[in-house]
Amino acid sequence: MADSGQPLLVCRGLTRRPWIDRFDLELQGGEIVALRAPSGSGKTLLLRALADLDPRDGGELTLQGRSIDDHDPSAWRIDVLYLHQAAVPFPGTADENVSVVAALDRAGDRWSADDPVASILSAAEVSADTPAEDLSGGEMQRLALYRALTLRPSVLLLDEATSALDSELATRAENAVRRFAADGGAVLWVSHDDTLPGRVADRVIDLPVAS
Repeated sequence: MADSGQPLLVCRGLTRRPWIDRFDLELQGGEIVALRAPSGSGKTLLLRALADLDPRDGGELTLQGRSIDDHDPSAWRIDVLYLHQAAVPFPGTADENVSVVAALDRAGDRWSADDPVASILSAAEVSADTPAEDLSGGEMQRLALYRALTLRPSVLLLDEATSALDSELATRAENAVRRFAADGGAVLWVSHDDTLPGRVADRVIDLPVAS
């Protein structure tokens, strides 16, 4: 996590034509930031560009003071982790969908639980032997979110990541994200739920519409 007083993630002049033009952002460890913008204005593209999943036409990104150019791409994508609303499961069971992510933990020290698979399945309220193709949208969202939190990224980029959850399950997920931030992580959250920023965000920023 970030050193005290140093932004965790810094974005300077990020450009993704034609939607995003010279966008600046600083995320501090411990904060949840809600991102607002009209539909079709590039919110998803911005999150994916921050996670190095989409190309950028310009701009600089740093994580804890180190340029994205000095990071291995796969390591960056774990540390700056993007979650889409329609998480795509791997073939197999729910248990296997959690276990396969352990392959991303090359050093073996990222997991935040002694038994991460059981912990994630319990938090997501999903049975281990449920076939992935039988998981509902809400179950897959829960599985993806708790799996990501247990992997302990530095920055979590949430793209409508709780949109399929009912109010009770959404509240539990929001509380889990709050705990992640309280432990020093940073969150950038996109949601069409206009009430979400008031519940969880420390601040709200707007994505300017590119001219």
